[in-house]
Order: sequence, then C-alpha cells, then structure tokens
Amino acid sequence: MRLTGGQMVCESLLREGVDVVFGIPGGAMLPLYQTLPEYPQLRHILVRHEQGAAHAADGYARVTGQPGVAWATSGPGATNLVTGIATAYMDSVPMVVITAQVPRAAIGSDAFQEIDITGITLPVTKHNYLVMETADIPRVIREAFHIANTGRPGPVLVDIPKDVIIEDAEFEYPESVDLPGYSPTQTGHPNQIRRAARLIEQAERPVVLAGHGIILSRAYDELAELVETAQLPVVTSLLGIGSFPENHVLSVGMPGMHGVAYASLALEEADLIIALGSRFDDRITGDAKKFATKSKKIHVDVDPSEIGKTIPVDVPIVGDVKQVLQQLNKRIKPASRVEWIQRIDELKRDHPSLGLRSTDKLIAQYVIQQLSQATEGKAIIVTGVGQHQMWAAQHYTFTEQCSLISSGGSGTMGYEVPGAMGAQVGRPDKLVWSIAGDGGFQMTMAELATMAENNIPVKIAIMNNGVLGMVRQWQ
Repeated sequence: MRLTGGQMVCESLLREGVDVVFGIPGGAMLPLYQTLPEYPQLRHILVRHEQGAAHAADGYARVTGQPGVAWATSGPGATNLVTGIATAYMDSVPMVVITAQVPRAAIGSDAFQEIDITGITLPVTKHNYLVMETADIPRVIREAFHIANTGRPGPVLVDIPKDVIIEDAEFEYPESVDLPGYSPTQTGHPNQIRRAARLIEQAERPVVLAGHGIILSRAYDELAELVETAQLPVVTSLLGIGSFPENHVLSVGMPGMHGVAYASLALEEADLIIALGSRFDDRITGDAKKFATKSKKIHVDVDPSEIGKTIPVDVPIVGDVKQVLQQLNKRIKPASRVEWIQRIDELKRDHPSLGLRSTDKLIAQYVIQQLSQATEGKAIIVTGVGQHQMWAAQHYTFTEQCSLISSGGSGTMGYEVPGAMGAQVGRPDKLVWSIAGDGGFQMTMAELATMAENNIPVKIAIMNNGVLGMVRQWQ
C-alpha cells in the first residue's frame, strides 16, 4: 500500500507496539500531525515544552522497559529535546526521538528553523538518522527501535525532512533487522562464568553491587536467586535502587558520597565485589585508585567499554546481566555466611545513618519517611537532582521493583515533573509520587498543565527550602 511519510511514521510506531507519543507540533512537523486523526490507537500528549516531552518519554521507558517516544519540529523544537536526550543517554534509557527537518532542497542553506540536529546529538545518542527518502522510513524506524532496546539501551534520533513526510511511497515494513557489525553480546563466556562461580564460592566477605543494569534487564528474580542462594549482602547504586527490596535482610543500602557509611564500609572490607550492571561511577568509588583495594572484582556489563574503565577487574563478563545471572545461578551452591552478615550488622550499629534531629519545624527527611510509611514503600518515586534526590534515596524504603526513577549520570534538574508524568502514563496502575526540589520544580513546572489536561494523577511533594540546596551545601 502507498502511504505518505507521515502515515508511515504512525503506522511504523504502531507496528512497534507504541501506544503514546509525547510532543509539540511546529511548521516542519505539521504534515505528520495532519495524519494523527487517522491513528486513534496512537495517543498523543501535547506537552508544554519539548524538554518535558523527552523526560516524559524517558520516564515511560524506565517503568515499562519499552522505548519511549518523543517528537518535535525542526530548529528550536529539536534543540529543546537535547537535554532530555542526554539524560536518557547517560542513564542508558531506550528512547526513539523523531524530529522534523526543513525540506531536502533547503538543507545547508540556513533556512528558517534549520538546525543540524543529527550533528548536535551525535555525542548523546546511541545512533541517529537523517532520512532522505520516504520509502526508507519504515526500515529506519524498525532499526531505531531495535538499536534503542538491545545491547546497552539508549536514545536513537530519526530526523525527517518536511517534504519526505509529505511525499508518498510504497509501505513495506521489514520483518527483521539486518545490521552488519551490530551484534551485542548477550550471554557470558562459559569460562568466565566458571571463574566467577569459583570466586563466589571461595569468598568469605563477598558483596554484590547492583546497578541500573539489573532494572534495565528486568533481572530482579535472577538477582534474588543468586543473593539468597549464596547469602550475598547487596549494596545498590543510586539508579540500582529498586533492583532489590530494601527491607530484605541482605540489603545493605546505597554506598558512596551520598550513601550510608556502613554500605561504603562493607565494600571496603569485602574480599570480593560482584558488580552487576553498575559502571563503578565516581560517586561510589571516589578516588578509583583507593577504592576497595582488598577485594577481587567480578564485573558483569553488556557494554564491554565499561569493564575496566575506572576499576581493574579480575573476572570481566560481557553480556546481558539477566542472561549472565541465569548462567551463573546454575553453578552457584547454597552457602552460609553468618559471620560476614553479623559483621555487616555491626557496621550498621556502629555507623548508623543520620537520624532526624529534634526540631519544631517540618523537615524534608521526616516528610519522606512519613511518605514511605504511608505508601508502604510501594509507590514509584520520581526525583530531580539535588538534596531532595538524596533524601529520597536515604529516607524512603523502596520495597518494589523499579521504584526509584531519577536522573543519575547527567544530573538533570527539572526531570522530576515530566519524568513522573511519563512514569504515570506508562504505569497507570501504580501510585506515582514526584519528590521535587523548589529549584528543579520551577524549571519544568509547566507540565502541571499537561497533566491536568490529560488527567494524569501524579502526586507532587515539593521540598521548598527557598534555596538551591545542593549548591549551597557544596559552597
């Protein structure tokens, strides 16, 4: 059948299982919007700013495990997406971003609202495309979704000139993807699996460092099986919160500069660290040369470039963490590590997390603790970046899978409102709370209107201290 480029975009999105798109129209994008009434299955949420569209698609992707979709027009519409794209890229979140471009004949002429968005986003996308033929749209979108959600996930941008959107061509949607040279490793090498199992069996003081990769791969059950069989204490990175229930006896908490002391001390005293989908970022390691020097290290990551990048490892395993854990669990024998677990309990007693000081004022930490109790730790919590983010990580007890959504690597203020909107759209069955700082809230608060208009029932708790708290703290 013959379809216009705009129809091809919508039809292709439906073929990929997309049910919602976040975006704003504009001149070059209008031909695509003209086709939307023909596709009522495709819900369009009109945001108030393109940055909100990107963050919402990001939040949607994190809670569903499927690529979120945002689109915008050429020029400033496209550039307004960049912060959200970079946020997703730094946190390995699958997204497909579609931008309109000036007509092909005008490219390179400094036409009205022309911008080289593929060039601008090259450092912050997993891949991007400039589509020059209408007939290529189905193949490109098929490839974009495949790339975004395989291997190490990430955002993919598809830029389509206005005349390519208008023209028609024969629609052929490919059944499979053929990308020579792109074949992410999924399973761990058997020899490395054997070596890892042997180290775990021999270790006296092992600790699991669970990262965002556990959540991205939905490897919750596999992690729990490993931990409970081998009796391995678990610390989690900031984005790894929600990979393992914090009310579990083997949960130790978040280490690092904003974490609890006993979690960091557990890493320092360990004789084996098993890093699962964590990249040993600087907020956990501090001076990499001095980090956990007493321990051997197993590092599992789907991206080989992350292994050994900051911390030397003894057993590198490249592969999807879910599949690697399935392999590893077949070799792990039941173990008892009573003395080591008792030692960690001692660390918790000797180095407790900061309690709440006595005051007649309502303080943020107390509010978050009360929120945790009221929701029984079962809400999806979405934060921006700042003091409120760390208070949420420290004082909310996360008991559910994928329950903390936040900007980690990029540290993007303003993520909390649109990110929560996307999370609520993706999981309408869940209670979603946005815990916001007053600084970050004001950056993207226009999306309150979007949520009101679309009946998106996000709850928001603003920690209003009248200051950019993290900045003041560092000063």
